[in-house]
Amino acid sequence: MKRRNFVYGLGLAGLSIPLQSLSATAEQQISTNKKLLPKRLSEGDTIGITSPAGAIFDSEPYEIARENLEAMGLKVRFGEFAKSRYGHLAGTDEERASELNQMFGDPAIDAIISLRGGSGAARIIDKLDYELIRKNPKIFIGYSDITALHLAIYEKTGLVTFHGPMASSSWNTFNYDIFRQLLFEGKKIEYTNPENLNFLEVQTNNRIRTINNGYAKGELLGGNLSVLTSIMGTPYFPTDWSNKILYLEDIGEKIYAVDRMMSQLKLGGILDKISGFVFGKCTGCDPGGSGYGSLTMEEVVDHYIKPLNIPAFSGAMIGHIDDNSTIPNGIEAEINSNTGTIKLLKPAVK
Repeated sequence: MKRRNFVYGLGLAGLSIPLQSLSATAEQQISTNKKLLPKRLSEGDTIGITSPAGAIFDSEPYEIARENLEAMGLKVRFGEFAKSRYGHLAGTDEERASELNQMFGDPAIDAIISLRGGSGAARIIDKLDYELIRKNPKIFIGYSDITALHLAIYEKTGLVTFHGPMASSSWNTFNYDIFRQLLFEGKKIEYTNPENLNFLEVQTNNRIRTINNGYAKGELLGGNLSVLTSIMGTPYFPTDWSNKILYLEDIGEKIYAVDRMMSQLKLGGILDKISGFVFGKCTGCDPGGSGYGSLTMEEVVDHYIKPLNIPAFSGAMIGHIDDNSTIPNGIEAEINSNTGTIKLLKPAVK
């Protein structure tokens, strides 16, 4: 009897440890996923230019980046290692991570923008100080390879970050107007494709293709398809995709590779959880050596998205294009797949 009581008590004691650990983990998960809005930009603010991925080998892009941002009324500061080089990367992993951490921690820097994408951002996501970032929420902008940083920061801190043009990007009226309304003015903007009408008033370029009709609400979350799928299965990939509006873009991927990555999203359970889907531009994505005897991009996307019976469309101005929209990760929005519009339901900055 005593032995039974001892074993029973030992069992309860043993159970109490994991229960306490589970409770602590749950509390930590709640705190890290609490949404954080960065402060909006104002003229005269200082924006830091960081190079967390690939290197730039000529001096002109640095000059263009500075002049672009100064023309917006911002002061510019380059990161300590922004002009460094380690092979094809803008410095070692430690240097690039240190630079980004420093910028988040520096009270003199109001916002951060990536100089370029390329590759290598995923190499530093395990070296970022997420507690520092959480305590110092700032606008952070970039796209393409920077997707790895957006997703990791979202998962670990809840900070709303922005998939948008780089400092050295080709800025124009279209992408600057969105950038300013979103980040300077704090507007709940509605994204629509620019009109490209011929003399018969028919839209000939940048057309929207409806995959499934309807409206959907949810938090926007996504980015570059190949980068997003490359960090699946890591602690830095978002764990909660319920009621998210997944948006994707890419460049230079063969159609069979896009099929493989969409299959990974399906098999990983991501597609079954989302409430809506937006496919931007897949620039330079072709069948490769197999020719058009292969599946088309439309057939690949439709294969995975149509059976979900959720509102979905393709052709949004998101991706490796001049008219690249700035999209906030973690902000609730509503999509209309019939018209191909994305409407923010809340401001993305405070």
